[in-house]
Amino acid sequence: MALPRRLLPLFLRRGGRLPSSPAPAPTPVRALSTAALPADALAAEEEDDSITIKGVRISGRPLYLDMQATTPVDPRVLDAMLPFYLSRYGNPHSRTHLYGWESDAAVEEARARVARLIGADPREIFFTSGATECNNIAVKGVMHFYRDRRRHVITTQTEHKCVLDSCRYLQQEGFEVTYLPVRPDGLIDVAQLADAIRPDTGLVSVMAVNNEIGVVQPLEEIGRICREKGVPFHTDAAQALGKIPIDVNQMGIGLMSLSAHKIYGPKGVGALYVRRRPRIRVEPQMSGGGQERGIRSGTVPTPIVVGFGAACEIAAKEMDYDERRVSALQQRLLDGIRSKVDDVVINGSMEHRYAGNLNLSFAYVEGESLLMGLKEVAVSSGSACTSASLEPSYVLRALGVDEDMAHTSIRFGIGRFTTEEEVDRATELTVHQVLKLREMSPLYEMAKAGIDIKSIQWSQH
Repeated sequence: MALPRRLLPLFLRRGGRLPSSPAPAPTPVRALSTAALPADALAAEEEDDSITIKGVRISGRPLYLDMQATTPVDPRVLDAMLPFYLSRYGNPHSRTHLYGWESDAAVEEARARVARLIGADPREIFFTSGATECNNIAVKGVMHFYRDRRRHVITTQTEHKCVLDSCRYLQQEGFEVTYLPVRPDGLIDVAQLADAIRPDTGLVSVMAVNNEIGVVQPLEEIGRICREKGVPFHTDAAQALGKIPIDVNQMGIGLMSLSAHKIYGPKGVGALYVRRRPRIRVEPQMSGGGQERGIRSGTVPTPIVVGFGAACEIAAKEMDYDERRVSALQQRLLDGIRSKVDDVVINGSMEHRYAGNLNLSFAYVEGESLLMGLKEVAVSSGSACTSASLEPSYVLRALGVDEDMAHTSIRFGIGRFTTEEEVDRATELTVHQVLKLREMSPLYEMAKAGIDIKSIQWSQH
């Protein structure tokens, strides 16, 4: 007689055993990429790992060098998450039984781990669905709360699209927004920022590490200016968390947006830091049950929050090692490309930069053609949120990069699990593809012949 499905968990908990069945064959471990597979294994891999996009069959696993878009989950993070999917699955807001209590304790431990990584109090951490939601709550929430006295926001032209769109939303509501320009190296002029602050300025929002060019803004200087002027300072630190040292008190940060999937944690969870002393008030942007002290309603997803906490704990222990290793790989990639290809431009400051982000422009090469040619390397031409657009990157245009060079940019993202072999293979493929495209480019021939291409008057037909 078959056991009813609803009684199966109780049956197993009380020591019941199901009839034995043959153990399933173990799933073979597969590499993340096929770069180093032998020929016979590569053929089998391609056979069962191919997809078709717009009629084009793509097979195999390309090298992954797009760490600014997302990172793979660290196996240690996955290990921490699994119990909260399989056995400790209670709602952390259930206050009347063990399942709820243990989930709530796990959420609070994760909150403490996130707080420790940035030097904050756990009570200042609010879990959300990700950095985009954090940025919306921070920018709109602060200005809506102080709308009677503060009607002015300052941000930069190179912010993430969700910050820029939140500012445009506020403009439609009658708020004023100042979009600060950046220098050719991607850094803001802090003196210009200080001059832009007005008595009615309610928020300054400047990204910590730019997602497209990896430039690290002078957070401590910005925080000092904002503290002196009495203005809350918000920073989108999705690309900075776990990669550069952050201390919210030393840097004078009032609000900070964080994301788990940029630091080898799960997708779908982020955290907003909101300073308690001096207290910054935020108007919630979503109605609901009042979870997360009313700032972000909705059931806190225990497994991925636990994963976020585990990722932060690992980052705190291994940040220095990761930084040294990633820096060496970045230099290896850059030297390898520059040794064989000329007219390569680094976009953004090299001195003030997170090493895992290397944004290069290759003169006389169309970036989209280069991307299509690099089928064995997963890279990007810019932000993953806007890279489907054929328009040149607004970040590069803000740096003063001309349209032709902006169209040739490629962003290489290096991370914790990137290997020297992958970097060498990516170098080889990039060099080959750039040289191949330049051989077909009449513009490259003209430039090498000493002709000033910009001086040519092209006829219209």
